[in-house]
Amino acid sequence: MSSISIIGLGNMAGALAGRALAGGNAVEIIGRDPARTREVAASFGGSAVGTAGDVPAGDIVVLAVPYASATAVVSDYGDALLGKVIIDITNPVSSDFKGLVTPDGSSAAQEIAKAAPVGAHVVKAFNTLYSHVLAAGPVDGNRLDVFIAGDDALAKARVAAFIESLGMRPLDTGDLPMARTLENAGLLMLGLVANSVKHTDFALGISMLS
Repeated sequence: MSSISIIGLGNMAGALAGRALAGGNAVEIIGRDPARTREVAASFGGSAVGTAGDVPAGDIVVLAVPYASATAVVSDYGDALLGKVIIDITNPVSSDFKGLVTPDGSSAAQEIAKAAPVGAHVVKAFNTLYSHVLAAGPVDGNRLDVFIAGDDALAKARVAAFIESLGMRPLDTGDLPMARTLENAGLLMLGLVANSVKHTDFALGISMLS
């Protein structure tokens, strides 16, 4: 199993912590507010409490913060992230939910990779899952699909193994620039909620026809 540090205290952080612990992984929760961090960690028995800015204990670091602060968080940690696999789960959506706020031709994951130290590997994952869907896990025995993108094959293999431990199916979409396509998929989900599906009790996935 994997050793996971989750930076963030929001709904996605909680959903990932719960599933990670259920999958037998070691989990560390890290937040800027020590009292809130202890509270969140206590709600998931077995998780450790980390200190913001210290070297994360996990080999895999999940960046579960809004995109607006993600690159700053990575820059602040600096060399503390050396040798780590960083999972970017962000959706860099504009305030009107109609576009992405990343530079043309780039993605949140690529911008985060620029801020990360050399030797840390960024993998995009989990951005096409709503937190409550992630927390619930498989539906009627069908595993949820988790799309991943990254430049380092070993880093993607480690993330894929982590995803498997959650009872989900990892699907490799290619190198890190594919993260922009995954972030557009996140935008697609918001469009579906606003215009046709009208709720968030769904997930994107692949159906094999043969």
